[in-house]
Amino acid sequence: MKVLSLYDGISCGMVALERLGYTVNRYTAYEIDKYAIYVSSKNFPQIEHCGNVFDGDYKKYKGYDLLIGGSPCTYWSIAKNNRETTADGEGFRLFLQYVRALKESCCQYFLYENNNSIHQNIKEEISRYLGVQPIMINSALVSAQQRKRCYWTNIPNITQPKDKGVVVNDILVSGLSWQDKAYTYTTRCQGATLKDTLTRYRHTMVAEPIVLNDNMGKARTIKAQYANTNISNAVRQDGFGATMVAVPVRVGHLGNGGQGQRIYSVYGKSVSLSANGGGQGAKTGLYKIDLPDGDYYIRKLYPIEAERLQTLPDNYTEGISDTQRYKCLGNGWTVDVISHILGFIPK
Repeated sequence: MKVLSLYDGISCGMVALERLGYTVNRYTAYEIDKYAIYVSSKNFPQIEHCGNVFDGDYKKYKGYDLLIGGSPCTYWSIAKNNRETTADGEGFRLFLQYVRALKESCCQYFLYENNNSIHQNIKEEISRYLGVQPIMINSALVSAQQRKRCYWTNIPNITQPKDKGVVVNDILVSGLSWQDKAYTYTTRCQGATLKDTLTRYRHTMVAEPIVLNDNMGKARTIKAQYANTNISNAVRQDGFGATMVAVPVRVGHLGNGGQGQRIYSVYGKSVSLSANGGGQGAKTGLYKIDLPDGDYYIRKLYPIEAERLQTLPDNYTEGISDTQRYKCLGNGWTVDVISHILGFIPK
């Protein structure tokens, strides 16, 4: 198989193809982020890196089998003030390079991805240019991360993945070093101050009491948020009996409860990884993690855990700073979703 990948990032598409057992004869990638290119090259030295999508001469890739890519959603994101909602901004100019590559390369199959939260006007324009309607798949079906993404593709007969029932607790790194424990003020008392386990400064931050709802009634069931499906929820025990979990379960917050200060249960899904989020839980969210001695501590996810949320191999992004690892992972794809879609390519 010959593959052309635009906005390639850390080559999650290549991981997905290998996972499916495809022999990839050529994989040509267009990417400009040096850290993403480093991760890609470290894992797949055979990948041909070609730089900026605007500089591509895609006619020379005629005969390739597959075009994949997801242009940056930065300009379309709901997190951006005055985000672009029409097809005349920089975000759409980036997308049009994908359209140009598709027309010039004449790849047999294509897959284009972007955030489900982009404006409906943008979605409709993408559909008009690509000639297909999007399929929304939530990564929560195959991983512990709630991550709703739209996929435009001419690969036929795609269905929703089966729910694997994975929650955050399933992807945590086992064990806790003495160093981590020493820097964490753990308590079961409400209203306690919690040591900042992220920066490990001596001064503390005040946390709101973390109280899991022990109401034995309605609050124990959290409805699934999957679109247009009858998919069963993931069933886990939370100490009060069986609980259906299909979304992030917020159990408290630090400070004023801003986006990077919200605390979630590990018995639900994680929030979506972010490339640019701020606050103490920047890019991963904060999680209440129970300890064997009955105490708990609160921290963001480690890079390995973030890799597991994207269903990547452990240490896939190793070799760059943690900040850049989180950024690359936040920009990346959930591999098992991509392999699910590509698995429908006719043999």
